[in-house]
Amino acid sequence: MSIIIIILDLVKFTSMKTIYILWLRQLKRHYRSKSRVLGSIAQPMLFLLSLGFGFNSIFAKAGAGDYINFLTPGIIGMTLIFTSIFSGMEIIWDRQFGFLKEILVAPVSRLNIMIGRTLGGASVAVLQGIFIYFMAMLVGFRPVSWYALPAIIGVMLLISLLFTALGTMVASRMKDMHGFQLVMNFLVMPLFFLSGALFPLDGLPTALSLVASANPLSYGVDALRQLIIGTGYYGLGLDLIVLSACCALFLFLGAYSFKTMEA
Repeated sequence: MSIIIIILDLVKFTSMKTIYILWLRQLKRHYRSKSRVLGSIAQPMLFLLSLGFGFNSIFAKAGAGDYINFLTPGIIGMTLIFTSIFSGMEIIWDRQFGFLKEILVAPVSRLNIMIGRTLGGASVAVLQGIFIYFMAMLVGFRPVSWYALPAIIGVMLLISLLFTALGTMVASRMKDMHGFQLVMNFLVMPLFFLSGALFPLDGLPTALSLVASANPLSYGVDALRQLIIGTGYYGLGLDLIVLSACCALFLFLGAYSFKTMEA
């Protein structure tokens, strides 16, 4: 009996060590690339500055409040989805340089490898989202409450896990980096623009409203907006249910795709 317990403890330790090493590798790989870090910060801030100040007066005249406050949760959502999904491109990069084959033939579970990579990509996205949250305050953004910050980070993590798993699922089936970028751009831009990140979902045409309702990012942005500025469209409970369900689904699909992929 004691031998079985020791073996189980060793298996558990090996699994946690594998996940931790791959998680840490994702973080180090991202933050050692200064140009990548700068680009992932500059693009959201450009959207926030140009759209925030450009449409703020129109938004205020319509009696809808401060547009910068409305826009900031959407820009945080944009940061999360872009960073998360494009972390899948690293799978193709590792495949081309042979690193993927080395870890796939190692005596560790592919599920643990996928979990480590996914947690790493999601952690990078969450850190970027938190940074944009505080940077937005320099241009006039003000949250309704600081006490909601832990819940906000939790929602950021759900969004990041969902779209990191989606990126992993797509990258596991592709070998061409340029093809992955085209597919992801075709997928990411509609998800972002039809999520209510840039405009309210109230009063949309029926067709667009249905598309937005089928978009998981819509619920992520709506949850962030309710926690950050106190207004939303679907309701926080529904947002969290849909986000959790979609996150579980894509984690399952991502794990299956990674498990059955060829190096």
